[in-house]
Amino acid sequence: MVLWALSSSSENNSYFNMSTPTQIYGLRTAANREDQVVDYLISKLQKQPNAGIIAVIRPHGMRGYIFIEATSKGDAEATLQGVPYARGLLAHEIPYAEIEHMLEQVKIEMNIHKNDIVEIISGPFKRENAKVIRINKQKEEIVVELLEAAVPIPITVKMDAVKVIRREEGATEKDDE
Repeated sequence: MVLWALSSSSENNSYFNMSTPTQIYGLRTAANREDQVVDYLISKLQKQPNAGIIAVIRPHGMRGYIFIEATSKGDAEATLQGVPYARGLLAHEIPYAEIEHMLEQVKIEMNIHKNDIVEIISGPFKRENAKVIRINKQKEEIVVELLEAAVPIPITVKMDAVKVIRREEGATEKDDE
C-alpha cells in the first residue's frame, strides 16, 4: 500500500489545520496504472502544496482505484485535471469505515505445500481438483496442474482461490520455492 500525506510541519501548509473537515473520495484510474497516477499526483502536490488534497492512498490489491483525502470535491477535481490515467472521481464521498480494513494488511499464513491436492474454489476452474506444482509466496500465487485434464497444463491461481483437500505424505516447508 502506498500512502502519502501532506507534511504538517511545512510553513506552506498553513492553509490546512486539524480542524479543517476533509472527505475521502475514490479516484478511478486506468487498470494497472494506479502507481503511475499516485507518482504523478504526489509530484504535482509537492509543487502545489495548497492544492486541497491532504493524502493519497493506494490499497494493495485494489485495481483501478485509489483514494484521496481532500478538503472538498471541487479542490480535488481541480487538482486532478491533467493527471494522466486518472479517469475521474466517484460521485459520492466514501466513509472511512468502508476503507479502514484496506489500510492495514493482515498477513494470513497459508498452509499449502508442494504436491498437495487442492480444490479450486473460484474462477473458471471452480470445483476442479489440482496438484500443487510450485508456490510463489511473494506474489501469493501457486501453480497447479488439473488432475482430470488429459494433458497436464500448469495454471497459476491466487493462494486464496484454493483449499487443501489432501496432503501428500512428507510434504514440508522446504519443498516450497
